[in-house]
Amino acid sequence: MKTAGIHHISAVVGHPQENIDFYAGVLGLRMIKKTVNFDDPGTYHLYFGDEAGTPGTIMTFFPWENARQGRIGTGQVGVTSFVVPVGALPFWMERLEKHHVPFEKQERFGEESLLFEDPHGLKVEIVARELGKKNEWTHDTITKDEAIKGFGGATLYSSQPEKTAHLLEHVLGMERVGEEGSIIRFRTPSDLGNMVDIDTSVTTRGLMGAGTVHHIAWRAEDDENQLDWKSHVEQNGYGVTPVQDRNYFNAIYFREHGEILFEIATDPPGFLIDEPFEQLGDNLKLPPQYEPHRQQIEDILIPVKVPR
Repeated sequence: MKTAGIHHISAVVGHPQENIDFYAGVLGLRMIKKTVNFDDPGTYHLYFGDEAGTPGTIMTFFPWENARQGRIGTGQVGVTSFVVPVGALPFWMERLEKHHVPFEKQERFGEESLLFEDPHGLKVEIVARELGKKNEWTHDTITKDEAIKGFGGATLYSSQPEKTAHLLEHVLGMERVGEEGSIIRFRTPSDLGNMVDIDTSVTTRGLMGAGTVHHIAWRAEDDENQLDWKSHVEQNGYGVTPVQDRNYFNAIYFREHGEILFEIATDPPGFLIDEPFEQLGDNLKLPPQYEPHRQQIEDILIPVKVPR
């Protein structure tokens, strides 16, 4: 079996308005869904992506206004990588400077990238590549020729790098394409969310909190394919949860030997099941079990505004 790559990445952050202002306002992603944490309905679950929330573009957040600051380290995704069209990096350097976001230029496997932090300490990277369709969602001065297309990939910080590497290659079916310094790189067949690195130099244990990634999700074609993945991962010695209904996809979870929480999520049904394309992200959408408590939930949630 071979994973198509990253479906989504979910992180813990601070104040929801600061989160929206950065990812929708500065980075220009579309907020495609405003809903709640199914396990804590008094907290938002915010989804950002391309114009339709295509798998491979979806960044999601659990924002807590007074969240304890986390520590990025082993057992986590260390860096979330976004990809933009070739030639767009000078635009992004100028835009980050304009919004007073410090960044540093890096080079890895012959690619230049910009590394910076979001307002809550999450490590984010922008890299330019040919692969991946252009994002039709434009914002402010960001055109299709500069807009973030989706994920370039992610850098994993594992407490047992070789065991995580074995999982990526021999269980998830990624191709091991090379090593450079402390980085081992893997590739999937997809155009987006396709480059996954393991940084073997990180040894400090991560602590969950604001500014850290909660989990990374890999793609399953549909429900049947997800059950095949469940059986396949279990046969390789990992404990996998039952299927969880997340409204916009079904999910299964397992923690790999390097302590990173992995999810396998279905591509369908997607984000158009409860609001039309033109109105994605405009209104608070609740799963059926919480709809009777809408007023109570809305009274608890912090009012937020999406920059248009």
